[in-house]
Amino acid sequence: MNERTISRWIFCISIAVPLLVTILFFTPAVNLKIDVSFLPKINAIINSAVSILLVTGVYFIKNKNRKAHRFCMLSAFSLSALFLISYVIYHSATESTKFGGEGVIKNLYYFILLTHILLAALILPLILITVSRALTEKFDKHRKIARITFPLWLYVSVTGVIVYFMIAPYYP
Repeated sequence: MNERTISRWIFCISIAVPLLVTILFFTPAVNLKIDVSFLPKINAIINSAVSILLVTGVYFIKNKNRKAHRFCMLSAFSLSALFLISYVIYHSATESTKFGGEGVIKNLYYFILLTHILLAALILPLILITVSRALTEKFDKHRKIARITFPLWLYVSVTGVIVYFMIAPYYP
């Protein structure tokens, strides 16, 4: 695939995914006739694993272990894709859970949730560009964008776990 084709795919995916998530937010749940109540916990586990893989991957590249770095980052990418699939399945089958906390904790929850959602939408194209530059061996360009992608991706994966622990007591 040439760079132009890759850019088109990245653009399309970067538009389609947030659009799908937005549509899920505004449409009623569909009865899938399966119990999906376990998925938020699985998603938190996936996000935890992504966080560990990201930090470990950076450790490996700083120690010039490219093979281990590549494994960690492609694993983080794959788990993030799995998370997205699980997230879409869960939110298409259930109504949104309302946060039940009050006062300062409620404000903190909504701040973390809002920044998590906004950065999750922003990080997708950055992840796709970063991975594509690595896979096409454009390592100078890869390094430049990875310095931006890494902390944002890590923030999104860590706050995903925090949001889960904050909202878990209110799941039906």
